[in-house]
Amino acid sequence: MPTDTKRVRGPEVSQSPSLFLCKTAVKKSNDARVDGRQRGQVDVRSVFVRCGLISQAKGSAYIEAGNTKLICCVYGPRETERKDETDMKSGRLITDMRFAPFSCRERGSWIQGSDEKDLSLMLLESLRPGVCLQKYPRSQIEVNVMVLENDGAVLAHAVTCASMALADAGIEMYDLVLGCSIRQEGATYLIDPTFLEENGCNLTSGSRENLGSLTVAFLPSLNQISGLQSDGEMGEDTLTGGVRTCIEGCFKLYPVIQQALSKAVRRKAPPSES
Repeated sequence: MPTDTKRVRGPEVSQSPSLFLCKTAVKKSNDARVDGRQRGQVDVRSVFVRCGLISQAKGSAYIEAGNTKLICCVYGPRETERKDETDMKSGRLITDMRFAPFSCRERGSWIQGSDEKDLSLMLLESLRPGVCLQKYPRSQIEVNVMVLENDGAVLAHAVTCASMALADAGIEMYDLVLGCSIRQEGATYLIDPTFLEENGCNLTSGSRENLGSLTVAFLPSLNQISGLQSDGEMGEDTLTGGVRTCIEGCFKLYPVIQQALSKAVRRKAPPSES
């Protein structure tokens, strides 16, 4: 069989670089994290947000928190495609969350997997209490979230990004919906964890108690929780403290989101006649 002489052939035996990722994350102290933030403090990553990036969509938003990058598009309200799903008194909210093939450390496919379906359902349950669906009878509103790079806390940032896109589309809402995540490791916690921290590669605590992750969707003006998702094993007091920590993290993000929406409204406003 002829061989391609112009192709540089790799070694016959090789190992994936992802096997060595956990070994490269070396901490200088027990309290410091890899990105310089401190354990046990409400120290979220720096966030960049922008609205109105996609002109074909009714509303859109982009969020970047550290190396986590997501973009969201909102279409509608439009007529419900299936007549048997038409509600004469309320509208229908549809969410779809997907990972780009290049977003993760291991390349994925465009076909939506089970994890993406679960995240889409969690996103729907978090957003629905904040949207005035009764204002849009016999209609559907589509929310599409694409994860461009996954470096942890994608569900929390997807909630925030989708809420901004809905507001940018002019959809009536009771309040903005903000998301925040923590990773509990024994007696301490990591707020807004990175991908390595979520998967336990940087675990320094020897205890295996109170290990888990928590994501909270919060309505800041109404002071209400619209969604909560928890994984792992955490005690009642630890879980309650984690929810309070996530709420504090949402309040830290709130002024940034408000400023981004205000800028988007000013850009869309018609020029004043002098």
